[in-house]
Amino acid sequence: MDKKTTKDRILDSALTLFAEKGYDGVGVDLIAENAGIKGPSLYKHFKGKEDILASLIEKVEGYYQDHFGSVLSPGKIPRSMDELITMSLKRIDFTLHDPMIKKVRRMLTMEQFRNHRIALLTTKYTIDNVQGIYHKIFQTMMDNGIMRKADPEMLSMSFTAPVSLFIQMCDREPEREQEAMERIEEYFRYFADEYAV
Repeated sequence: MDKKTTKDRILDSALTLFAEKGYDGVGVDLIAENAGIKGPSLYKHFKGKEDILASLIEKVEGYYQDHFGSVLSPGKIPRSMDELITMSLKRIDFTLHDPMIKKVRRMLTMEQFRNHRIALLTTKYTIDNVQGIYHKIFQTMMDNGIMRKADPEMLSMSFTAPVSLFIQMCDREPEREQEAMERIEEYFRYFADEYAV
């Protein structure tokens, strides 16, 4: 088992605290204390809270791209509509249950109204990146004769928007997750029936 570096402990501490109290509600001394170090020791690794946030964003972006994908690297292209549904449900499961991504989503939700950089990241990851991934997936599936021809940009928007709304509902009302997942899967099957060749 790898032991976390002090820098990683600081970043983990910051993310946990930002998700609980918001960025403005957390000072560097609290981050250091939560990471198990003295306040001044934090400055051996970071210039201050802004530097911690910048490093945290960089770490999370890499993690997200590795586990979810990106516009430049959308992952394996499904060979059938069933594979599309399975792959999409796995991405939703990751989004809902990965501990880091849950904290990030909570932090983004709170801070998008206070921090312009975080507002832009929220749009990037909850709309632009997801729709960009599915735009590429649908275009390739159409080119491969798996989906009937349509506007891939409009398809990606119609495919991902309901999912985003249900994820937000799950964040507010976690007890409704099973209901949300059933409705998402039902919608995916409807979509597959509509656009399969």
